[in-house]
Amino acid sequence: MNTAQHRHPWRAARRLCGLLAVACLVATQAWALPRHQPIPGGVAVLALPAPFDASSQAQFAGRPVLTVPGDDGWRAVVGIPLGHTPGPSALRLTFADGSTRNIGFTVAAHTYPEQRLTIADPDKVTPSAQSLQRIQREQAQIRAAFRHRSADRPPLRFSLPAQGPLSSNFGLRRVLNGQPRSPHSGIDIAAPQGAPVTAPAPGRVLRVGDYFFTGNTVFVDHGQGLVTLYCHLSEIAVREGQPLRTGDRIGAVGSTGRATGPHLHWGLSLNDARVDPRLFLAAEAQAER
Repeated sequence: MNTAQHRHPWRAARRLCGLLAVACLVATQAWALPRHQPIPGGVAVLALPAPFDASSQAQFAGRPVLTVPGDDGWRAVVGIPLGHTPGPSALRLTFADGSTRNIGFTVAAHTYPEQRLTIADPDKVTPSAQSLQRIQREQAQIRAAFRHRSADRPPLRFSLPAQGPLSSNFGLRRVLNGQPRSPHSGIDIAAPQGAPVTAPAPGRVLRVGDYFFTGNTVFVDHGQGLVTLYCHLSEIAVREGQPLRTGDRIGAVGSTGRATGPHLHWGLSLNDARVDPRLFLAAEAQAER
């Protein structure tokens, strides 16, 4: 130790703490992106070329996508719809000077397994004319929520919103009472009735409602077209417009709507594409799954 360090050991300690903080920040920035899995229902994380900056825009399939800066340039985080055709795809960039460029990437083919379920209420499988009218009204509200886009910079790593085993994976090709239905657009966590549901990341409550299929449901806006939803709740503990911090209580697990038992359906929408929420889980949460 030199004389200055010997006289003022607190300076050396402070300098070391500063270096450690910088190292942690760099590590966090590198760790914060979701997993790159360019398949239908997955996420493509793409490096963007200079001069892409905060004044530039990126679009996929005609919709704006989430972009974030990093130490080595900008990245696009692109949600790929479950129905997207595998093969060559492109991201459309528009720079501040008005020039454009396409960034090509490949969406790999992927086959999701099949799940067969029996629903006791036949109206939840083949809705009546009256139920269909309700569903149509609700679908307009749900589409508007998924297409909502705020300027907030979103979090890109999430914790689990409920504790319990994973009972249904994302993307399952569902057969209800012997009839094929739409693929499963989220993950199901088999938590018990009344178990707490908490915010997995910061955001703002976008919409709450009671829907035919999803029951008591909360939509949370995280920014730049990243929206999460929490379905089949027995209780809703938030109001529209309410800011949320990680760990804030959203509601309680239930079985409202079309459900075979208590569980939380957790969904994630990115640029109006429903994608696998597990791609956004922190490493320790992924290990638990």
